[in-house]
Amino acid sequence: MLQAKYGLLLFVLLIIPPIRNVMESVMVVHMLVQIPLLIVSGWLLAGYFQNKFPGIFLKWNHNGVPGIILVVFLVIYWMIPRTLDEALNMWNIELFKFISLPFLVGIALKDSWKKLASIGKIFIIFNFIPMFGLMAWLYIDVPVRLCNNYLEVEQKFLGWGFLIITVSIVLYLLQNVFTDHSEGT
Repeated sequence: MLQAKYGLLLFVLLIIPPIRNVMESVMVVHMLVQIPLLIVSGWLLAGYFQNKFPGIFLKWNHNGVPGIILVVFLVIYWMIPRTLDEALNMWNIELFKFISLPFLVGIALKDSWKKLASIGKIFIIFNFIPMFGLMAWLYIDVPVRLCNNYLEVEQKFLGWGFLIITVSIVLYLLQNVFTDHSEGT
């Protein structure tokens, strides 16, 4: 599978020490580039694991709900400022990041998303709007450094990144509501 090869290549590129160190040296790149790219690598690898172990996905995640719950909890965990710090200071947390994001979040997200009903997908999207908005407010407005490894100005820059993502999601949803979708049917 070509997608799985791209996913493996992306994963390998992300764990190469010079690339990893550069990405982790800037807070906004660490949180809004490296972490999502690790999830994308798992998303691309998912097809291989679904073909190799179909019984596990049917038995464990038959309706998509257990997988999406795992995804939401792990994404919340990796958005906590202290977790970001610990990933830089503790090798076992760094290892957990490189295992959990592609193999637990990315693969579970791809497997779960296609199995979820429309109302479940809408619930997940609407769950991330206040979550990203809260993170934006937290990183922008808190007068102290939340991460010891990054400067306060980087923290505020990350907050503005979260705010841009929040506004983009809201604008996308509004655009989706006010556009005609009858052409494809």
